[in-house]
Order: sequence, then C-alpha cells, then structure tokens
Amino acid sequence: MDQPRRCRGGLRRPALSTTTGTRRRQPQTVGPLVNRLEAILTARGVDPDAMTAAPPDEPVTALEMADARIPARYRGALADHPQITAWAEQIARAGRPGPAGAPGISEGGSLLIAGPTGTGKTHQAYGAIRALLARGVRLRWEATTSADLHARLRPRTGQDTERELRTLARCPLLLLDDLGAAKTSEWTEELTYRLVNHRYEHLLPTLITTNLPTDELRTTLGDRVASRLAEMTERVILTGPDRRRHTRT
Repeated sequence: MDQPRRCRGGLRRPALSTTTGTRRRQPQTVGPLVNRLEAILTARGVDPDAMTAAPPDEPVTALEMADARIPARYRGALADHPQITAWAEQIARAGRPGPAGAPGISEGGSLLIAGPTGTGKTHQAYGAIRALLARGVRLRWEATTSADLHARLRPRTGQDTERELRTLARCPLLLLDDLGAAKTSEWTEELTYRLVNHRYEHLLPTLITTNLPTDELRTTLGDRVASRLAEMTERVILTGPDRRRHTRT
C-alpha cells in the first residue's frame, strides 16, 4: 500500500503511483445450454472452436488486381481471335520462372491489331492481357492510347517526362491503343519513334491497335516507325460492322 507523504503545512496526502494497470474482465462462465451444445458437437467429432473461427482471407489474384486498372468496359474482356489466343499462349510458354515459380514475361513477339472503328480491337487487346494473367503469368504492364501518350509526355514544369517515357518503353508488356488516331507533328513522330524503337530493339512484347491501313500508317507515323512495326509485329485484321452502333440499335 502506498505510504502517505508530508506536504507543506504538515498535511499528508497519499503518494501517487507511477505505474498504470490494465483492468481485465473476469472470465464469465457460459450457460449450461452452450455447454450442452459443445458436448454434442464433441461427441459427433466436431471441434466447437472451429465453428466460431473466422474464415481465412482469400488471396487476391493477379487477374483481380489487373481488373482494378482495366477500364470498366473491358474488365470482362475475353480474347477469342485465334491469332491473339495463340500469341498469349506463346508468350506464357516463353516466360522465365520467377521467385514463386510463376512465369514472367521475357522477350517475345508483338501484335498489331488493325481494323475499322468498332470491330473490337481494344476488347481483344485487353482480353490478351487478361489471358496472360489467367495463365498465371507474373505481369507488369502499362496501357495508354496514342492521344493520352502525347498528353502524358508533353513537356511541362515539374514533370519528368523522360522518366515517364522510360517507364512505358521498358515495361514488360505495353498496350498502345489507337496508334495514329491523334494529331501528329514532328514532336509526336519523334516520341512514337523512340518508344517503338526501344521496344523493337529489346524484343519487348507490345500490343498495338490502329484504325489505319498499312499505307496510311506509314504516312502518319513515318517510315522509321512503320518499318519497325512491320518487322516486330504480327498483323491481326479484324472486320465487321461497328459494334458500338449495332449495340445502340
């Protein structure tokens, strides 16, 4: 018990304790009905504690994590074109094993998915990414449209655009959507060349979609880009009516 200490004027007051304690709730006994239920479960070979145990957390799959980044319209995209599914299978087989044993993207071919507006090019491209993830491939990927690429890399104060360009150029898999759809200039042509050339030289798998036929692609992007695309990509041609207009009707 704390001893009182003397204060001014001869009065005494209790000494204050320098430690604090935590109050513990006294265990409470359960009712006889609960005890009886536990006895019945035990007699039947069921662990009563297992009945109240919280279920284990379910791991988040790579596909679920990717769907959080994929635009809502394409989150359920499935690649069903034979050339695209064959490409995904080839990339998955060529992947190098990672620390956990899952394959990761290494070097590989690229696809140029071409066709008129509304034929499902972007849908097939995102479906190819989802197909790789569904096969268990460890995948770091980036996706951008041609117009967004130019906006993202346009020089401005406080922004390291060279670093942004390196991120896109070096990522294991890149989806470049609507190539040739944005307005062009000497700056955009040089930018596209640097991006495509790095991926060409390092054999980095790239998914490219475009509305332009080959001749227009060369005119729009320049000979240097068109030449590299012709060598580094397998061309996939999609045909048919504009699905967006057809859906509305």
